[in-house]
Amino acid sequence: MKSYVMGVDFGSTTAKTVILNLKGEIVASNVAHMGAVSGEGVKASVEGALKEAGLTQDDIGRTVSTGYGRRMLDIADKNYTEITCHARGAVAMVPDARLIIDIGGQDSKTIAVDDKGLVMQFAMNDRCAAGTGKFLEVLARAMNIELDEMGDTALAARQELKISSMCATFAETEVISLLAEGQTKPDVLGAVHAAIATRTAGLVGRVGKKGPVVMTGGVARNKAAVHYIEQALGIPLILPETPQVAGALGAALIGLDDYRAEHKAELISMEDDDALEDQMNADKACVPGCRGVPSLAPVVKAPPADLWAKIQAQM
Repeated sequence: MKSYVMGVDFGSTTAKTVILNLKGEIVASNVAHMGAVSGEGVKASVEGALKEAGLTQDDIGRTVSTGYGRRMLDIADKNYTEITCHARGAVAMVPDARLIIDIGGQDSKTIAVDDKGLVMQFAMNDRCAAGTGKFLEVLARAMNIELDEMGDTALAARQELKISSMCATFAETEVISLLAEGQTKPDVLGAVHAAIATRTAGLVGRVGKKGPVVMTGGVARNKAAVHYIEQALGIPLILPETPQVAGALGAALIGLDDYRAEHKAELISMEDDDALEDQMNADKACVPGCRGVPSLAPVVKAPPADLWAKIQAQM
């Protein structure tokens, strides 16, 4: 029996890998930027996570894939949709989450979950680049600015402008026109992020606004996107420490469930193990002839010497 499972989110522009031990603890994770659905990129992410953990693929008992290219990963034992995996991963990161907003490179989605973290309803935009990481990439190129600088620059906006088109191609033309009119980069970028927030709010409206709300995906690292979405929704967003790996974490957790179920007879449950540890630490003795987890009885102290003599005389 092997001691690790792996989840791989084979995204449209990045690959994410998470490795868990059989206790469900993250032992390694990796994010690789790879261009459009790249086999080389996902290979780099998997190898990076394995190297960080000091493992090889032979040490992995179960591999589950998700994301845009989930069916293209040869090492995967099973694959699941992004909706299922992102919900599972986000709720593992933030157990109280009731709504998940995920904005990735090629699509954006909102997922409503119940108190058990199960998907109740979802809405997804995957028909065009509107409101996605790709949308930001196109406009960053048009404005000659680094993608990582867009958020901070947009937060410096002083004037409210409006981008009327959410089509990346038409929005690019609109942005160039605004710059030609003399509008500043911060003001134009503020309008770009406000447009993304409006689009996201529309997706939220399709599943119902409820909190707490967790934001995952690469765009969650963009401060301006978070700010404008919070303004559009009127509620704060919770940001996990590593928002990009939510899908890979969910895939790994599903793989862990599957692997545990398959090897149930070989595993002692954490509850039973905790009970045994309590037994070992307690100042008590086991009653002979018990069944299952031993019953506990107080340790009987030795009687005084004179009383012990009387007991022996009666025997």
